[in-house]
Amino acid sequence: MLSDTEIGMTLAAFGKPIFTAGGLDPNLIQIHMVVDDSINAFATRGNNMFFHTGLLLKSSNSSQVIGVMAHEAGHIAAGHTIVTTKDMAGPNTISLLSTLLGVAAGVVSGKPDLGMAIMMGGQRAALGQYLTFSRGVESQADQFALKALQGSHQSAKGLYDFFGKLQEEQAMYVAKMDPYLSSHPINRERMDTVLAAMNASPYTNQPPDPELERQYRRMVAKLYAFLKPQVATLQRYPEKDTSVEARYARVIAYYRRSQFDKAMPLVDGLIAEMPKDAFFWQIKGDMWLSRSKTEPAIEAYREALKVLPNATEIIVAMAHAMVESRDDHSKEAQSALKHALALSPENPEAWDLLATAYNRDNNLGMSAYAASERAILTGQFGDVARYSNQAEKLLEKDTPTWYRLQDIKVSAQNALREMKDRRR
Repeated sequence: MLSDTEIGMTLAAFGKPIFTAGGLDPNLIQIHMVVDDSINAFATRGNNMFFHTGLLLKSSNSSQVIGVMAHEAGHIAAGHTIVTTKDMAGPNTISLLSTLLGVAAGVVSGKPDLGMAIMMGGQRAALGQYLTFSRGVESQADQFALKALQGSHQSAKGLYDFFGKLQEEQAMYVAKMDPYLSSHPINRERMDTVLAAMNASPYTNQPPDPELERQYRRMVAKLYAFLKPQVATLQRYPEKDTSVEARYARVIAYYRRSQFDKAMPLVDGLIAEMPKDAFFWQIKGDMWLSRSKTEPAIEAYREALKVLPNATEIIVAMAHAMVESRDDHSKEAQSALKHALALSPENPEAWDLLATAYNRDNNLGMSAYAASERAILTGQFGDVARYSNQAEKLLEKDTPTWYRLQDIKVSAQNALREMKDRRR
């Protein structure tokens, strides 16, 4: 699983008009990314929608992604969701930018398991069994998509073009078909249905929303630069390309190779043009933090949070810099991490950093409590017992934190019992 605030905001912006037009509450639908080169998107129970990074990178414009999103929303609306063995939207989600900090986090904090936990999140997710949809089910989702696109005054051309792209791949690679093609087979009848809707719609020639298209270009550039080799990024976004997204991609490409003499001037140029762009400040903070320059990293993150005060990933990154700083930021780090955890309670990195911040402040009871929260989230049940027992000895009894410790202990015991039962 992959999480990134900027891309998450982009996908949410894509989805809001079609969800609203289709009678779905945009606030109840969660859109996630899976690091996988294949063209795929699917929905699971709990109103979760998943996009493979391969689909996003192989799309041509925002309208194609929106078309696929409208189709998947149709599956959610009709209850055609995939049932997996695990809730894929759980705490195994990692930050796109944090993949570059994983090893550094383990080395600097003296906790190599933290670095490995962050890095391993970037590996291909196990998706469970796919539900192969029937022709009728696919038709139902297509009809929802067409109505939602019509209701939001958007063209269905993106959906049609994407279906055409998939149909070409389906014809060429029948033996090695992408998962999306095996679970969502494209046939001429479906193409004709979309084409008929396009012919009857007054919005068919409506161009993509310029703002959504701008966000789309930045999303693709960011994903490409983080997931592809530097040479490929520099070929796709060469020096002569001075667009914002191209410079952004080159910043990331140079950053990934620790070429800060090239990355820093580029990001400073972008900030000079757009001083209220939180994500340029964020990546500048990430670059400083990766070099263990904690104070300038903290300042960069603070600038980002002036624009997006509730961006959990940026809050956690700033707290990370505070915890690693030689200066005493422990109180401020604790406050920031409590804010982050109020927004995203199942964030193991935030709990780990909070444990460290409490420890630096000599609050050993709360440090052990925070460590037990992290342990239960990451399935380290032996550590749950150790840390919760430490916390119980140091914390006041019959307080909310003490009762939460009891819940954590029971959850760990139940999980261990289930593991033993499965082994029998």
